[in-house]
Amino acid sequence: MTQATEPSTRDARPIDRSHGPSDGICFDRRRLIGGAAAGAALALLPAAARAEAAPPALPAAGSPFSDATVPDLARALGNRPFAGQPANDVPDALKNLPREAYEGIRLRSEALIWGGEPHGFAVEPLVRGFYYTDRVALFLVEDGVVRPVVYERGHYEAGSEVGVAGMAALPETDPGFSGLRIRARFGERHQDFAVFQGACFYRLVGQGQEFGVNGRALMLRPADPRGEEFPRWRALFVERPRTPDGPLVIHALIDSDSLAAALRLELRPGETSTATVTATLVTRKAIDHLGLGGMQAPFLFGPHDRRGADDARAAVYAAGGLQIRNGGGEAIWRPVRNPETLQISGFLDNGPQGFGLIQRDRSPTTFEDHLHPWERCPSLWVEPGEAAGVKEGGEGSAGPWGEGAVTLLEIPSDAEINENVIAYWRPKAALPAGQEIRVAYRQNWGGEPSVGPLARVTGTRSGRGGATPRRLFLVDFTGDVLFTPEGAMVPLDTVLIAGPGRIVEGATRWIARPETRTVRVAFELDPSSERAVELRLALKTEGRQITETWLYRWTP
Repeated sequence: MTQATEPSTRDARPIDRSHGPSDGICFDRRRLIGGAAAGAALALLPAAARAEAAPPALPAAGSPFSDATVPDLARALGNRPFAGQPANDVPDALKNLPREAYEGIRLRSEALIWGGEPHGFAVEPLVRGFYYTDRVALFLVEDGVVRPVVYERGHYEAGSEVGVAGMAALPETDPGFSGLRIRARFGERHQDFAVFQGACFYRLVGQGQEFGVNGRALMLRPADPRGEEFPRWRALFVERPRTPDGPLVIHALIDSDSLAAALRLELRPGETSTATVTATLVTRKAIDHLGLGGMQAPFLFGPHDRRGADDARAAVYAAGGLQIRNGGGEAIWRPVRNPETLQISGFLDNGPQGFGLIQRDRSPTTFEDHLHPWERCPSLWVEPGEAAGVKEGGEGSAGPWGEGAVTLLEIPSDAEINENVIAYWRPKAALPAGQEIRVAYRQNWGGEPSVGPLARVTGTRSGRGGATPRRLFLVDFTGDVLFTPEGAMVPLDTVLIAGPGRIVEGATRWIARPETRTVRVAFELDPSSERAVELRLALKTEGRQITETWLYRWTP
């Protein structure tokens, strides 16, 4: 079943975003690997914290590495008090760079890590600067041995005219890394594939796509009155692929006030790229608002929501809706909006099959933006894994993917850079302190998942109705199941519910377009004096639902 919370009028707190440079250069391991790892762990902590709670040491150069290495680090870290965030010691010249100048700092082509090797992956460490101030320790794992990545200024260059200012700010001494970017081979072509940078954000693309939606490894208290807590990358270990067609495996150590965590991500590029994620969470404190499989994307305006849009473009968004396949198998489509006030929606479920922020619109004419190809942004679909549970007395064998809610946040935004639409899974059960929780899921970055024989929602529009305050809605469903082989529309029943408010009697109608296998449902809503109305729409034939369920929250 689905349930929507009452809309909130709280001001949205700033979002800690992860906009990494979109242009990627990879580099080879020559002269970039080496040096001792002594003091690497201590560098993650402010000086005052080192004596109070010395963290577990990160592996030294030449240390053996296995799948147990980072989970063991997370356990050792999580069983100590949180030492606080590292000191913000980025040189002012780098910290004060404009975005364009920071992104103009590039790696020379001769400085590639694994460039040209048969597996087709190449890794680029990203220096700190702009608002990427967190220091992230970077390691390569080759032949089962750890090798730290070290900084060398001579490997960088100004990749563009604006990059000259960035190069001028780049010091001779190590400013620290903020994350990494990965390139991969897609067929015969290499392109940017993944970025890990900022808090614990990361993003992937499928073949021929542009970066759009961001993934979030963990979320704690998003849009919560107590304030959001941002877990952060502390170290990334990248395994050199063993075979030409093998995946790229990244192990991540995460730390935060409430928990420490280890993630293992197995990345495979393709038309739809995949990330298979297994996580070990070690709780320091009780957690009653955890977000799993989190993601966020910008939605500024679109056909059904042009609030405040004085813009020549037709639409601006990287994801047009939230798609859910709930535990009962119902396929749900919820168009997203740029609301006037913060909106929080929870879709209650037990054992969800999947959810994601989806970019269905693949035509440039939908957006009419000659500078940014929104139509080439990937969808992100999350499928829970089976290997999830709670160690040492946790409740329920289903673990965090049992009872809970797919949660959607829609935050007012006046700029396309703001990733103001956020979706995640919120487990119903709180996590007690001192527990170890294992979670698994698979992410698909690229095309959207199939809805099987059901007709999909392919359009949502709204505008002024026949009289004030009525609103006209036009919802398009597309699929062969709506028509006979001869092209006639099958007998249809409309399931249309509004609460509160009412559907205007006699104003609902169907418009059939056999040439595109589309049926448009037109109806009018009378919200009266209500400030929010939940709408639900689906089409049936002979008592059987043959479309996705369209859900929508109308607000003034």
